[in-house]
Amino acid sequence: MFVTNYLPAQKVDSIAFHLYTDSLKKGTHNYINVDGKLDNGKWRPLSSKEISFSSTAGTFEGNDLVLSENFKPEWVEITASLRSNAAQIIKTRVWIKKIPDPDRLPTVDEIMNKKPDSTKRSKRNKN
Repeated sequence: MFVTNYLPAQKVDSIAFHLYTDSLKKGTHNYINVDGKLDNGKWRPLSSKEISFSSTAGTFEGNDLVLSENFKPEWVEITASLRSNAAQIIKTRVWIKKIPDPDRLPTVDEIMNKKPDSTKRSKRNKN
């Protein structure tokens, strides 16, 4: 005999962007994280099954916003709405990354042995 506990589904009270980055990269998948605050006060990540996504550019594949490599604008406005309650809608503007990624990351030795840049001013107060 199997006993199952019935747990009613939690209602989503509100949604919020909790982005993992402050800029989007061209030519790659950019995960757009939207969390839902449940009626019990806990947060949980939501997928494109629960969220409807749109944006001023690019295309969505699930929660991923894909921008072409030759994308020119400086930012994208992203809109997310709760599928079960379209009145719950949020928007955000996310800037496009301008500085290219390095060809290679520095090694631990290179980081640890780096000499301080003498051209930078000390941030310490001189009272």
